[in-house]
Amino acid sequence: MKDTSLILEGGTFRTLFTAGVLDAFIDEKITMPYVVAISAGAINACSYISEQKERTLRVIRNYRHDKRYMGIGNFLKEKSYFGLDFAYNVLPNKLEIFDWDKYQAYNGKIEFGVTNAVTGDVEYLDALHMDKECMLLRATCAIPILFPEIKINDTPYYDGGLADPIPVQRAEQSGFEKHVFILTRPQGYRKKMDRKSKWVMKLLSRKYPALSNLMATRVERYNRTLSYVEGLEKEGRAFIFRPDYSLNSFEKNIGRMNETYQMGYDQTMKQLDAFTKFIQT
Repeated sequence: MKDTSLILEGGTFRTLFTAGVLDAFIDEKITMPYVVAISAGAINACSYISEQKERTLRVIRNYRHDKRYMGIGNFLKEKSYFGLDFAYNVLPNKLEIFDWDKYQAYNGKIEFGVTNAVTGDVEYLDALHMDKECMLLRATCAIPILFPEIKINDTPYYDGGLADPIPVQRAEQSGFEKHVFILTRPQGYRKKMDRKSKWVMKLLSRKYPALSNLMATRVERYNRTLSYVEGLEKEGRAFIFRPDYSLNSFEKNIGRMNETYQMGYDQTMKQLDAFTKFIQT
């Protein structure tokens, strides 16, 4: 597997599908040498690297309706719909304990992408050096308006998916020729510009014009990258896991959360022979 990367797309709670796939990897003792992740895909990467099966599922399922985790009230304290200190400090360090030792002992490379709010460029940071308040996770998950800008070394960042939603180019630049993708949209999906995105672009245009301009081309870039990924699959250089149907980014129903997770796990086990052959060839 030395020449095979693992690429994780974001998607907020759609990544429960990702959690199911990665938990199947844990059960089958499949360890990838390089992981590059964006947004909520990075949260799943952490549980995978630390080998904590069902941790991501438990956090989302158990705290989705907890106002400390997400809710309008958090705007008053932290200018965020998500409770930043609760989600990225209290949960991993006090309630759903994250295995930092196991994570940092990972014998490979893991990078999380963030979008520089000033330049509009994507930057990839070494995730193994993340601090215990998870500022890097906050940055890669920082959806504009729902999150404030997240500063790392005095540089403001937002969601990495704004600049590079499916970071295949980063994996290729890092020397990998084959790629395993865990996407969170079904086959045939193509992104379209919506009113909400246009509104966010307008709000950001004065303070961060480069970021606003970046968002204006996001749909085109996403769809172009998706077509490229599908081309790699046809060439035999990509193995893609993707949900069977559309998922809700802000799913509220606990039963559907469980179904999404199980879909990812079952899909991986059904394709295990083909997948194993792909990563070992």
